[in-house]
Amino acid sequence: MSEHIPLAERLRPKKLEDVAGQQHLVAQGKPLHRAIEHGRLHSMLFWGPPGVGKTTLARLIAGHFDSHFVPLSAVTSGVKEIRQVAREASERLETTGDRTLLFLDEVHRFNKSQQDLLLPFVEDGTLTLIGATTENPSFEVNGALRSRMQLYVLKSLETEDVLELLQRAVKHPDGLNATVKLKPDALTSLVAWADGDARRALNALEISSSYAEDGTLTAEHIRNALSVKGLAFDKGGEHFYNLISALHKSVRGCDPDASLYWLARMLGAGADLMYVARRLVRIASEDVGLADPNALRLAIAARDAAQFLGHPEGELALAECAVYLAIAPKSNTVYNAWKEAQRDAQKYGSADVPLHLRNAPTGTMKSLGYGKDYAYYFSDREGSFAQRYFPETMPVKKYYSGKGEGWEKKLASRLASLEEARKGAND
Repeated sequence: MSEHIPLAERLRPKKLEDVAGQQHLVAQGKPLHRAIEHGRLHSMLFWGPPGVGKTTLARLIAGHFDSHFVPLSAVTSGVKEIRQVAREASERLETTGDRTLLFLDEVHRFNKSQQDLLLPFVEDGTLTLIGATTENPSFEVNGALRSRMQLYVLKSLETEDVLELLQRAVKHPDGLNATVKLKPDALTSLVAWADGDARRALNALEISSSYAEDGTLTAEHIRNALSVKGLAFDKGGEHFYNLISALHKSVRGCDPDASLYWLARMLGAGADLMYVARRLVRIASEDVGLADPNALRLAIAARDAAQFLGHPEGELALAECAVYLAIAPKSNTVYNAWKEAQRDAQKYGSADVPLHLRNAPTGTMKSLGYGKDYAYYFSDREGSFAQRYFPETMPVKKYYSGKGEGWEKKLASRLASLEEARKGAND
């Protein structure tokens, strides 16, 4: 295979078993494996971050079903291209009986009318559509199109997946063919640089391989190749994700000094500012929560400052945020409440919205009882407390209780008074 083809493309998996990660979809007995095994080709929507295998899976599925594969990007294609693909697919189906699988990358870049154009071709079987998106399809893909596609959520690659991928790339005949040996610290650096992205990992390996001395690649070579300055990720082979875990747990444990140390380890080794910023935002929501509502505001502000300033000036904003979050009072009550609410949303996912909670913008809706007897809080406070807000087909649940520290103590008092008012209105 030509050495001019990028390493990531040369090593694109040819079999489902070779796909890195995504075992929740491709392992034996899992949804995509079963669909392929039982010959059930259907339109799909792949949602996940860059470099996790969306295009690879689409190609593998097309090859398994002997479908004519047409890759398009919504960034560079439009109505003209879609009509042409659909016309050719219809002719192909009539003359040879072969199906056409259209892979549409960045499907969220299509506007509503462009997405609507796909509907009839997907609905009548002219095209089997596999759309790929890095954005939440609930907001970026039309409901009508989503309803005709099975959603599959792809995840960032785990550390072990990236390690296996890199080791395979070093030995594979179409890869580096064992011409380069990776030191443990080089592997750790590459995994950190990849941030769960297979393509990013392989590109970094390919660029760095030319820096290897005597056929050996070290973390120092990688930093030079990728213009990443600073500390080695660690001297004992500790994984990148252990570092972010140590940072998270130090903040959660209210230790600002350890938090600064782990932050310095990560940023000094060249960790992406936005990756660290996202984790701090997550900590503000998960571990501080409503114990200090300002924590999330500060985390967002630190993210914006780091993005605006870049390395190294932006690092100070993240350091300030880490210290604040470590010292802040802690509460995970919203985090736990959210997980329980999600479980019930799955369990009672078909429960109807009560009629009195529905809007009635039309006369027909009003005649059907939409909005009838709704008690408006500002004009009927007691009635508002007395009415039911959960679906009739599920029990009334209590997810959130203000049992945290700091500001949440004040919320607990407010919550108690609301519960007392609700109880009195229903007596």
